[in-house]
Amino acid sequence: MTTYRLNRARVVTATMAVATLALTAACAPGAGPTTAATSSSSSSAKVVTDASKLGQVTLTVWDQEVRGGQNDEIVALNKAFEKKYPNITIKRNAQSFDDLAKTLRLALTGPDAPDVVESNNARNQMGEFVKADQIISLEPYAAAYGWKDRFPTSVLDLASYSADGKTFGSGNLYGLPQMGEIVGVYYNKKKLADLGLKVPTTWSEFTAQLATIKKSGETPLMLGDLEKWPAIHVFGPIQGAHTPAAEIMNLGLGNPGGDWTDATNTAAATELASWVKDGYFNADINGSKYDDIVAKFGAGTGVFLMAGSWNTATLDPVMGDNLGFFAPPPAVAGDAPSTTGGTSLPFTITSASKHPDAAAAYINFLTSDDAMKVIAQTGNLPVLHSAQLAPASGGGKDVYAAYEEVTSKGHLLPYLDYGTPTFSDTLGAALQDLIAGKQTPEQFTQTLQADYGAFTKR
Repeated sequence: MTTYRLNRARVVTATMAVATLALTAACAPGAGPTTAATSSSSSSAKVVTDASKLGQVTLTVWDQEVRGGQNDEIVALNKAFEKKYPNITIKRNAQSFDDLAKTLRLALTGPDAPDVVESNNARNQMGEFVKADQIISLEPYAAAYGWKDRFPTSVLDLASYSADGKTFGSGNLYGLPQMGEIVGVYYNKKKLADLGLKVPTTWSEFTAQLATIKKSGETPLMLGDLEKWPAIHVFGPIQGAHTPAAEIMNLGLGNPGGDWTDATNTAAATELASWVKDGYFNADINGSKYDDIVAKFGAGTGVFLMAGSWNTATLDPVMGDNLGFFAPPPAVAGDAPSTTGGTSLPFTITSASKHPDAAAAYINFLTSDDAMKVIAQTGNLPVLHSAQLAPASGGGKDVYAAYEEVTSKGHLLPYLDYGTPTFSDTLGAALQDLIAGKQTPEQFTQTLQADYGAFTKR
């Protein structure tokens, strides 16, 4: 994890964030009626939405909000929640994204399963947990708290499955996210200006800039893919410039109708392979850690970093007004941009939790309108009210603008590892092979189609 000082004016300290919530406690979540819809655990039980009436409770929470501003917002909100509900203690277990993915499945089957966990929306995590009945449907709580009135359907769909886990994108709600996410291009404003370049408006202009930057002696693109998933966030925007959005939606959600081996996906793989061959990336992509490369970019190495918006909280404090961000430009000038994105990992309630009402109150608090303000103040992109909460300066201003542009005018495409229960491993390994030259673009797409095709046939 990259550590840094919160030295931007728009980033408040955890103490100030707690104070913000304390001032609005009267209208904060949980202040509504004490009973409402039917509980998922018992058809006769009632959902208690006033957490102060639940007695002494310790909630064990597993999350992956460990980077910079992500950690700051969780720390602030946890303190504010415990202040509002002194009868509830949060026992937090924070792990990296990779560690959480490795340990969560075993934890949910053990005798000391946590109450609340962040679960990747993908079929290989949330989908499998739904099938195994390890997390509960949040439909009763959605009714009790009015979540379906506050959250757009596009957000809720990304955490919805049928009860048997077979259908992704509809059915029961199983989680709520805090943040929106968009994969785009961070850039060093000074370096781009010194090269006489401006933010590109078309994909061909962007790729031409890579060659120009390389000739200048700078590294055009930074990428660390030791963990295997980061390259997905480079391939996704490339694919968005070649493949129709409707097909990517089918491929990303594991629904029938897509074909990984078609000409457009092969063209995207060919372009990524050519970028590597032409030396547009830093050396040792597959052997470099993601966070290390992000830190190097923040320290001044490279011109572009194609990565997710969650890195703003890390980069903004160290780069300040020198940090820029843009959505990957479309193939044709003026067309709607398409890129990978969605939401942060949703918070879910485990079936083993003895305190589901308290867990739901906690999730409601983390995703409230007041929480969105804290999320924005700590340098993150809130999933709700992004236009109203956009910062006035810094890289975050560009990120908010790009998110608004893509979600309102373009296509926010799903993370490709959502597709099948095994697709995260399949795609991650295949991308490393493509980058290393161990697979041709045709072999790469055939590998992906074999996994996707077998799954959709079932």
